[in-house]
Amino acid sequence: MTRIVPATRRRILQAAAASSVVALAKAPAFAQAQPKKLVFAHVTASPESSAVAFEAMAKEVTERSNGELAMEFHGGTLLTKELEIINAVKAGNIAMGDPGGAAATVFPEMGVFLVPYLIASYDQAYKMFNGAVGDRLDKQFQDKYKLKVLFFYDYGFRHFWNSKRPIAEPKDLRGLKMRVQQAKVFADTINGLGGVAVPMAWGEVIPAAQQGVIDGADLPIVNILALKAYEVSKYCSMTYHNYGPTAAVINLELWNGLTESQRKLIADASRNAQTKVRQLTESVDNLDKAKELLEAKGMTVNTANVDAFRKLAQEKVWPAYKQQFPELWEEIVATKV
Repeated sequence: MTRIVPATRRRILQAAAASSVVALAKAPAFAQAQPKKLVFAHVTASPESSAVAFEAMAKEVTERSNGELAMEFHGGTLLTKELEIINAVKAGNIAMGDPGGAAATVFPEMGVFLVPYLIASYDQAYKMFNGAVGDRLDKQFQDKYKLKVLFFYDYGFRHFWNSKRPIAEPKDLRGLKMRVQQAKVFADTINGLGGVAVPMAWGEVIPAAQQGVIDGADLPIVNILALKAYEVSKYCSMTYHNYGPTAAVINLELWNGLTESQRKLIADASRNAQTKVRQLTESVDNLDKAKELLEAKGMTVNTANVDAFRKLAQEKVWPAYKQQFPELWEEIVATKV
């Protein structure tokens, strides 16, 4: 039997250790930790304002996570209905999503903010949603829906578009069949202001307008552009009648399973996305910009007697909602900027 001297034994052990290091270095890539995939679904794609912001958010989270997170944004391709998206987030089938303009349908707690002319300005709205009101809603959504609010945002104030005539005074709305979302507050708004509310999912709106089933609807300026309402409409009337907040949310169990640094990264990216969508939305929500953008598409843009519409809303719509949401109502009214 060959006897190994101590020096030879030492060299053999050193060689074995070196070969182990080489073997580890050549280990296949799939053996390394894979980034956690975060899928974000939204009903529409760019250039819609929130889609632009969500795309930027996905890129920021992925690039800044050092390989820990891979956030994918799907606009109008993965799931095409707001309720489907929120149900998928609740079930954990996707990580993140939002109800688009249908927030009050899937989150009835947000219905009060849609009461016509109750919210007076963007500054008032963001002061509430980035403050105590938003914190309270976030807690409610976590407790009731198992969803964590990433940030609140909006598409802007709504204005009427239709194929019949300019709407400058409440009398101009009388008899017009106007599509509304399926939350009750939208129908109450149109009916209260003198129109005829026709509840309808967005996917049916353009064909319905083409066939004369509806005369028009209401949308913020940014979405009249992004959703091409100008193809089935002649007039846009700047009534500013509904403020429409919504929220980007993440599955609560998934959120709680992230590390503290990952949660901070997503929160930072969410604030950046909120700032971006706000800038994109508000930059077009004025008469001059609306005329510039929409009249180039063949529409006629007109001002409206907002005071007359507000007075009618206060008489016809406000009392029931003030009774339904007494404490929150007073908090909204008391929020000054």
